[in-house]
Amino acid sequence: MNNFLGRNVKGDKDNEPKSGLNLRVNLFFFSTFVIFCVIIIRLAVIQFVEADTLTEKETGQNTKNIPLPPARGDILDATGTKLAFSTPVQSLYITLQKDYSNATEKSRKNRKEAEQLAQKIADVFNGLGDPIKKEDIIEAMDLDSKKEHGYYPRRIKMDLSQREIAYFMERKSEFPGIEIIEESKRTYNPNTIAVQTVGYIKSFKHTESLKEYDEARKDQKDSGLVYTPDELVGVDGVEMSFQKELRGKNGYKVVSVTPGNIVDGVEEIVPPEKGNDVWLTINKQVQQTAEQAIMDQLDWVHHNPVSGETHPNALTGYAVAMEVDTGKIVAMASMPDYDTNVWADGGISDKDYEKIKFNYQNGTITPISSGKSGHNMESTLLLGSTMKPLSVLVGLKEHLFSTTTPYNDVGIAYFGKEKKAVRNSQNHAYGYLRTPAEAIEHSSNTFMVEMVGDRLYSKYKNKGGTYNKGIDVWDNYMKQFGLGVSTGIDLPNEFLGRREYMPDKNGKFPQTGSAQGSLVYASFGQEGKYTTLQLAQYTATLANEGERIKPQIVSKITDQNGKVIKTFKREVLNKTDEFDKSYWNLVRRGMNTDVKSAFAGFPYDFARKTGTSEQWADGKNRDNGVFIAYAPRNNPKLAVAVVIPEGGFGAYSAAPIARKIFDAYDQEYGLDGVPKKNKQAVNP
Repeated sequence: MNNFLGRNVKGDKDNEPKSGLNLRVNLFFFSTFVIFCVIIIRLAVIQFVEADTLTEKETGQNTKNIPLPPARGDILDATGTKLAFSTPVQSLYITLQKDYSNATEKSRKNRKEAEQLAQKIADVFNGLGDPIKKEDIIEAMDLDSKKEHGYYPRRIKMDLSQREIAYFMERKSEFPGIEIIEESKRTYNPNTIAVQTVGYIKSFKHTESLKEYDEARKDQKDSGLVYTPDELVGVDGVEMSFQKELRGKNGYKVVSVTPGNIVDGVEEIVPPEKGNDVWLTINKQVQQTAEQAIMDQLDWVHHNPVSGETHPNALTGYAVAMEVDTGKIVAMASMPDYDTNVWADGGISDKDYEKIKFNYQNGTITPISSGKSGHNMESTLLLGSTMKPLSVLVGLKEHLFSTTTPYNDVGIAYFGKEKKAVRNSQNHAYGYLRTPAEAIEHSSNTFMVEMVGDRLYSKYKNKGGTYNKGIDVWDNYMKQFGLGVSTGIDLPNEFLGRREYMPDKNGKFPQTGSAQGSLVYASFGQEGKYTTLQLAQYTATLANEGERIKPQIVSKITDQNGKVIKTFKREVLNKTDEFDKSYWNLVRRGMNTDVKSAFAGFPYDFARKTGTSEQWADGKNRDNGVFIAYAPRNNPKLAVAVVIPEGGFGAYSAAPIARKIFDAYDQEYGLDGVPKKNKQAVNP
């Protein structure tokens, strides 16, 4: 009995935990069943009841990145003077709030409201004294989103006054979608220093004709690289060639948009990064001296007769100063110039463009829109007698004569079967010239005709079939010295010159009638038109004894903390065919043209060559003033080239400008390596 009872008690205790476990398991499965039922019911509700609402909400929460343009970096001269810089301004923008497509009655009503808003904005500006047309505001609003997506802000007016800012900020609720946004405005040095070299800017939306921005117009995934319509971009000069460095990187604003591409809210803002600063090799003191010297000399030739006449049609002038050892361009003057601030807002008025359209580009590198003389002479001219040092080098290298070959100059030379005559300037007969160096010094046309052009033609007369290879030989020498090819400078729109000694596509020589005539006239500077920069590089190549170096317009690039991130060093483009040392010595000695009136008291021995190229215009030949020089003669530091279209003899029109440039450089840097301004400061 006891055993029986004891077994029952024990059995009850063993069964008790099993019953509790079963209960918990049952509760778990029941709860799981309930949860799954709730989920299934919720999914059914979402799918069949709330689907349209959620789809609209999901679409309404699509986000877009709106680029925020950075402030451009500064452009500074070699002394740290800012030539172009960005200043913060406040601008009025509007973001579209509704559908203005005119497709429905509601959108047409919206459009009418937008036009009324435009009139209201116009009334505000007109009342505050800075008129703007309603039609211009409507165009800027881009109601049909033809120019940009609907969620992009539209700029209504840049550079608001304090009164305008206060008015709109106080009444923001009255103008749906407007906001005041800080952006940067490009400002140029009011002293107009090297303006065509610095270049100018336009709004990105106005660059349709520039292939350089084709890639930028394509959609890009990186928001930091996307251009905004009103962003300022470089379209000429350093502003353009160093666009990437100056631009910096966009920030962006993440906005949620509706199905109609209307902004519904701002999710995030990432600020832009300002661009880097570009430091030019231009020295403002030397540059301003060159610019003023050109304008003074133009006035001088207008009122002072040279060889019996004044030169009132000399209206333009160009000068380049290039360091022989480094390639740095310390002055690049194209005159007359203009105030680049006419482009500061990203465009230019028709009235302002009419004033500058003939001289807003850099005449030292292009003849396009860079000024013309009274008889339409461009900045790209025949070199005249400045070609003669190279002509003699070609003659020596081709063994047409030697360094000791004498020549009897009778003032006239003949060539070809027709016995065409070429005379020296003013019919001078220089008599017995002991060496080719004297032919350079006295600028003998007849020596170049008989000893270089005609002999080069004869040397290759029976070679190459009917075509005279002498033309190609001449062309090769020109290119080795930088004439007819790119100088390599980091500036856009460089013109390569006109090699008029070359035959046309039909093998004819329209300028001279024959290969012989082309070589003869080219030998004394009449068959090739080149830029002032090419002329300066050619002069530096003479000074460097055949080593052609790249003209450097930028010395370094720094970030916004002043850290140097890139420097530009001396760069050799090519070395000419090997010339005997005696050839260089002869040419250096021959570059000794008489310019005493312009260089009186100049403390350095220097190599120089004047030129007076003749070009036909309006019924007669017009004399252009050309001058090249480098100093000192035996330890060259600076090469200078000056061109004055219709200026008359180069010794009187161009050489005085070069003298002032040399003096200014001597003050700043020292032609002997010792800046004279420092010596004057020590010894007042």
